[in-house]
Amino acid sequence: MKIIFLIPLLLLLIVTPAFGQMGLLKSFDIEISGYTFEVETVSNFDVLELEFDKDEKRLTIFINSSLENNLGEIIIPQLLLSGNFTFYLNDIQSNQEIKFNDRISFITLNFTGSGNNKIDIIATNTFAGVDERSETLVIDESTSEGGGCLIATATYGTELAPQVQQLRELRDNKLLQTKSGTSFINTFNDVYYSFSPYIADYERENSIFREIVKIAITPMISSLSILNYVDVDSEFEVLGYGISLILFNVGMYFVAPVLVLIRIRQKF
Repeated sequence: MKIIFLIPLLLLLIVTPAFGQMGLLKSFDIEISGYTFEVETVSNFDVLELEFDKDEKRLTIFINSSLENNLGEIIIPQLLLSGNFTFYLNDIQSNQEIKFNDRISFITLNFTGSGNNKIDIIATNTFAGVDERSETLVIDESTSEGGGCLIATATYGTELAPQVQQLRELRDNKLLQTKSGTSFINTFNDVYYSFSPYIADYERENSIFREIVKIAITPMISSLSILNYVDVDSEFEVLGYGISLILFNVGMYFVAPVLVLIRIRQKF
């Protein structure tokens, strides 16, 4: 019976790649030399301030945490900082995980220490290719899109994994285009980010647990992909497709296993 109660908890934590509130997800506009760049952070600690030094090619993050074990993610436009990155935690060099594509650098911050901390991110390049763009350049949402799919990112190893991108596109291009979809996402914000950093952290420490989560969420992600092939342009369509998918997943994760168990018990 314990596993039956564990499955809905995992579904609740994983299905909702939501935006964080209350200091968990923050966006910072960095204005320098007439350009505006958006940097996003998602974390279980509070990001107080960001400071950018163009000459030193350095982005400094000032944080405050009430926890000893800290986990966060930061998305930096490649046009702002790129190349090889070096990290310093309170002026001591630190190793952090980084992934990137041609638009963004996606950094996973994992460190210990409560209270006030400072993280310096130093790159080898800054403003690379900016002069080729319009002087009114503003990094749009696609450059720093989404963020915050902590469990899915930990499960598939990178924010750039197709499964994570699919969840983000579903959220941004479908759900957030309607009021009911936005309300659905906001409803689960606090719940998702209350637990997801710890589950994601444990996934990185325990490969067996990570594989269990992967097996659990793969059917769900496959079913959600249906929404990428249908037109969801109205509140009615969002509710219709949403309820249908919820019922489908309930049947797949709960009803079907229960029926199988009943049949097995009847035979034995």
